[in-house]
Amino acid sequence: MTDLHSYQPAKGHGLKHDPFNAIIAPRPIGWISSCDAEGRVNLAPYSFFNAFNYHPPLIGFSSTTWKDTVANIQRTGEFVWNLVTMDLAQAMNATSASVPHEVDEFSLGNLTKLDSELVKPPRVAESPVSFECKLSEIIRLKGADGVEVDAWLTIGEVVMVHIDKRLIEDGVYQTAAARPIVRAGRRGDYFEIRPDAMFEMVRPA
Repeated sequence: MTDLHSYQPAKGHGLKHDPFNAIIAPRPIGWISSCDAEGRVNLAPYSFFNAFNYHPPLIGFSSTTWKDTVANIQRTGEFVWNLVTMDLAQAMNATSASVPHEVDEFSLGNLTKLDSELVKPPRVAESPVSFECKLSEIIRLKGADGVEVDAWLTIGEVVMVHIDKRLIEDGVYQTAAARPIVRAGRRGDYFEIRPDAMFEMVRPA
């Protein structure tokens, strides 16, 4: 029989680091740009992020605590997701700093703002892929007991997609060619997706 480390999360994990977010790995990074009602820009990464539907295309991220990004999106109904690549890893990390509301994280990461076409928040010009999004809903999360927790799931519909044409070959987007990075666990672990790590499995008929 396998020797298992088993625990109830509510009673503690008994390890040096909580393994939960290391087990659910890798996780895409939600690098979200938004604006407040006065037009001040915010850029922040979220490690609880993913895609949820094809038609309409829906993406979402969860914020643990009510942060500027969620507040901005609630007020304006718009945001942009920007793909984080290996080349942008340090810039992304710089934008994760806890800074006052008026600080522009684009400056922290030495990044360039690029106007969006259908929404007000700017795109990260250095990012090879961006999704312009309109707010679908913001959901406050709850435990199994129905008690609300200090976390909000923000879901948006992708209304405009921008892809660097160098990542498209024969009409197919090359996921690994962008060298995206994804979140692992602990305080600062990441993975890089590379072409040599890709493999294909076709679904059974």
